[in-house]
Amino acid sequence: SPHRRRLLAAAGACAAGLAVARPRDLSPRTLRVAMQTAEVGFDPPQVSDNTSLTIVSHVFEPLLGYDPLASPPKLVPLVAAALPEVHDDATRFVFTLRPGIFFADDPAFGGRPRELTAADFVYSFKRFYDPAVITEHLYLFGNEQVLGLSELRRRAIDAKRPFDYDAPVEGLRVLDRYRLQIRLARPSPRFVLLFTYAQTGAVAREVVERYGADLMAHPVGTGPFRLAKWTRGSRIVL
Repeated sequence: SPHRRRLLAAAGACAAGLAVARPRDLSPRTLRVAMQTAEVGFDPPQVSDNTSLTIVSHVFEPLLGYDPLASPPKLVPLVAAALPEVHDDATRFVFTLRPGIFFADDPAFGGRPRELTAADFVYSFKRFYDPAVITEHLYLFGNEQVLGLSELRRRAIDAKRPFDYDAPVEGLRVLDRYRLQIRLARPSPRFVLLFTYAQTGAVAREVVERYGADLMAHPVGTGPFRLAKWTRGSRIVL
């Protein structure tokens, strides 16, 4: 009927209009992704859900990674300059960082560029042992028996005092600006795989101290993205 033909023509025009309008509404450099669950936040030790860890993995960088094109999987350095030196029957590991890697700009750094150093990783690994940091990932280090860290945590708990980040620990030491050493109580050839996890990316101490309880909303890493906007449970813009 003429009425039906008019309705079909109108519907076709609307569809054509939408098809033309859509490219103007979406930037070709914008990727939109729907997540299955709501995020919790973006502080590496404190998150374990897939959505939060996905964001964390784009903001923070661990020491090592995997070659995405290699088959079988191949371990490669990421912010490390090379794969770690393994000594003493896989109980001592020395990592060397690549110089010239910087954290994203943030007010916590007082307007100055902030280079990633070995001390940042030592501090970040100690955070897993801090009783004030709620984490499900302490076992990652605890099962490997890093020398001295469990005892440092126990002293903080028993004395009911803040965790002492500056206390020297036999199992976790800064050797120089770009080198750190980790020592274990027993051999663990697979220990290095831990440093491919997003949770082991470095967090700057200045950022932790500046944002305190609001740290989950202020991820500052060395990765390719930074958090631009966050509407909790609704929208994340990198």
